Amino acid sequence: MKKYLLAFLVSFLVCFVSEAQKFGYIDSDFILSKMPAYTKAQQELDKYTDVWQKEIETMHQEVDKLKQEFRAEEVLLTDEMKQKRQADITKKEAEVRDYQRKVFGYEGMMFKRRQDLIRPIQDEVFTAVEKVAKARGLQVIFDKSGDLVMIYTNPVHDYTEYVLEELGLASEKQNTAGNRTNTAIDSPDNLPEVGEDGTTEGNSNQPATGKAANPAPSKAAPKKK
Repeated sequence: MKKYLLAFLVSFLVCFVSEAQKFGYIDSDFILSKMPAYTKAQQELDKYTDVWQKEIETMHQEVDKLKQEFRAEEVLLTDEMKQKRQADITKKEAEVRDYQRKVFGYEGMMFKRRQDLIRPIQDEVFTAVEKVAKARGLQVIFDKSGDLVMIYTNPVHDYTEYVLEELGLASEKQNTAGNRTNTAIDSPDNLPEVGEDGTTEGNSNQPATGKAANPAPSKAAPKKK
C-alpha cells in the first residue's frame, strides 16, 4: 500500500510540474551552512544540549549508586527496608525518564529552544526563496535536502545561488558545484548566440560554453578532378 501511495505521489508531482512548465530546486542545508546566524544558533543550541545531557547523566549515576548500595547491603536489610529501598530506586528511575522526556521528547525543551533559535532563520530563507521564485517566474521549487528523494538533478534548474544572493551571501567564487552560466539558463531559447569566432554575442572576450576560445582551423576538402 505504501509503494502505491508513493507511486501516486510521484506521478502527481510529475504531472503538476509538467503543467507548471517552469520549476527549480535548492539545497537548503547548503544555504543554511553559509548563514553565520544559523551557525551561531546551532552552537548555542549545542550548549543547551550539553547542559541537559550532563544533568541526565548525573541523574543516571545517582540511580546506579542507589542500586550498588542496595546490592551491597541487601543481606543486612529487613524485608520492609528492602521494599523501601527498591521503591526509592523505582521513583528515581521514573524521575530520570520524566525529565529526559521533558527535555528531549516531542515538543520538549529542546524542541522549543530549537524553534526559538532556528525558526526565524528558516523563515528568512523561505522569504528569499519566495522572492527568487517570483523574480524567475517559477511555479515550483523543490528542496534537495528535504524528504523528497531526487535521484537526478540538472544544474540548469539549481537556484541555490540565487537564494544566497537574495540573502546577501553570494561570493565571487561560485558556491554551488554547477556552472553559473548554466544555472541562469531556464530553457534552450535562452542560450547565448555564438559568433563565427567562437565568442558569445555582446562579449568578444568571453568564449561560448563548450566552445574553444581559439578553435583550430579545419582542413579544406580536396577538390574533385
